[in-house]
Amino acid sequence: MPIVYNKMLKRLDEKGITSYTVKRDGIIGQATFRKIKEGGDIDTRTIAKMCEVLECQPGDLLEYVPEEKATHKELGNQS
Repeated sequence: MPIVYNKMLKRLDEKGITSYTVKRDGIIGQATFRKIKEGGDIDTRTIAKMCEVLECQPGDLLEYVPEEKATHKELGNQS
């Protein structure tokens, strides 16, 4: 998928928001959180909710990377 969520995951980590926090506070569904972590498709309601929680704009959370570059970039950013 050409949309990567590395920026969102970094912001979540910086704010101390974990999968437990997401579940406990009902921020988004666990399946949706899993999609974000795995690079799946999410809808605009999820993006809006994450912008609200993280106090930012969509561009602060998402990045478009063409498919052929996404694979290399995602592999390079995994820890």
